[in-house]
Amino acid sequence: MAVVRDIHSELVRRLKILLPLLALAILSTLFLLSRQPHTADNLAATDAQIGDLVRDPRMTMPEYSGLTDDGAALRLDASSARPGPTPDAPATAEEMTVRIDTPNGLGIDVTAKGGLVDRATGRLHLTDGVVVLLSSGYRLVSDALDAALDRTELLSEGPVSVDAPFGKIDAGRMKISHTDAGVPGYLLNLSNKVRLIYQPPEKDQP
Repeated sequence: MAVVRDIHSELVRRLKILLPLLALAILSTLFLLSRQPHTADNLAATDAQIGDLVRDPRMTMPEYSGLTDDGAALRLDASSARPGPTPDAPATAEEMTVRIDTPNGLGIDVTAKGGLVDRATGRLHLTDGVVVLLSSGYRLVSDALDAALDRTELLSEGPVSVDAPFGKIDAGRMKISHTDAGVPGYLLNLSNKVRLIYQPPEKDQP
């Protein structure tokens, strides 16, 4: 009986050592196997991204902010931007948004699906579904719009459709600019075959 107990005790002692080691080896193997495919995928994705950037250099989510000569805060964002073929050539951008906060409290938001950023001339050229929202209640839609980076100036030389607080306006040209360097005022100028459809505000029903 003593021999049997000794054999049993020895077996238990060895199993207490071997079983934890075996479990650790299994866990280590599973950990390595689970990580290896992800590591390979990450390396492949990184190589592909580097190759794309070499063939088509671009910036993701670029931002630009500054202060205009008339004291307005200007911010430009885009989903992506690509440099021009030469250092002086305009950069192309997609999903552009422009925010202008003027000193007198007027807010201007501009969105466009595409455009050009010309740092050499300090101008933006927005195209494809341009929408301008003024905090004063105006909404303007145009096919194209030029804007300055150094001053508050937005110009459309093409047809513009305007939703105003008092009705709808169609015009062949639109310009938003600072009126006077000494006065914090801003002017919306619509010209060239302007047509107004006046819609008086609805009176409250008794």
